[in-house]
Amino acid sequence: MSHDHAIHLPQGTHAHVFLGDDHERNERRTWFVIALTATMMVAEIVAGTVFGSMALVADGWHMSTHAAAMLIAALAYLYARKNASNPRFTFGTGKFGDLAGFASAVILALIALLIGWESFLRLANPISISFPQAISVAVLGLAVNLVCAWLLRDDHSHHHHGHHGDNHHHHGHDHNLRAAYLHVLADALTSVLAIIALLAGSIYGWLWLDPAMGIVGALVIARWSWGLIRDAGGVLLDYVPQGEDLPDEIRGAIEKEGDVITDLHVWQLGPGHHGAIVSLLSDDPKAPSSYRAKLAHIHELSHVTVEVEPKAA
Repeated sequence: MSHDHAIHLPQGTHAHVFLGDDHERNERRTWFVIALTATMMVAEIVAGTVFGSMALVADGWHMSTHAAAMLIAALAYLYARKNASNPRFTFGTGKFGDLAGFASAVILALIALLIGWESFLRLANPISISFPQAISVAVLGLAVNLVCAWLLRDDHSHHHHGHHGDNHHHHGHDHNLRAAYLHVLADALTSVLAIIALLAGSIYGWLWLDPAMGIVGALVIARWSWGLIRDAGGVLLDYVPQGEDLPDEIRGAIEKEGDVITDLHVWQLGPGHHGAIVSLLSDDPKAPSSYRAKLAHIHELSHVTVEVEPKAA
């Protein structure tokens, strides 16, 4: 059934484009971040090899895994945009970002495991480090990561218009962008911890601090990845999160004058877009379009299907 604000397409069909508001901007920024990260990664691996710092080489390769994860994000944006109007994606490609974010979060968890394991091995077999060079490259790495993190921050929350339901700004989360952002943040965190460890190591000769910080970093990154796996996975499984008040809003708008909702499905189609299937019993059944009109003020509802049955006499 068509909804009132559909784009006009032939044969009574309508568009199913449920990409986030900032899809193209986020896509552009992600490609730029990949270029920056890849350059820095090569610099770190070369410098680490030259200065004999295993920490730098490890950070470089660790950065390469983040670059790969961000490539997943960029390709997901590209594919979602290219196939936004492909009718075979029956509810559009808005969830591609959640799928990419989920995959990326799994990679982030594996990176955390890897850092933890490498740090554990280094605790057992400490090695000497060329501190000044290692510190300078780590500082440069941190600067690059902070620029990338600033580019990838999710600052779209205030795009909404209209007075109804302005408390929903948390619905529009782009999990694809969040995944790329967390990868950059994880990198920045490991750089900060590495700098602290290298400084203290060079002053006090505490070689054990470098791997100890590695373990701390691994735990923090593992926690971030779990949060993203849970949230992106929830969207993929059509889970309605706690605090999501769309179902209540729909009930509030429809359940008046003897109309009762018997079955309600609400799920996310893409960042800031939701679909709903509403089955209702009515004393005085009206056309589905009149019920859709009652829901028109809820701007996150992008696709509504209404089923109306008369109440049994």
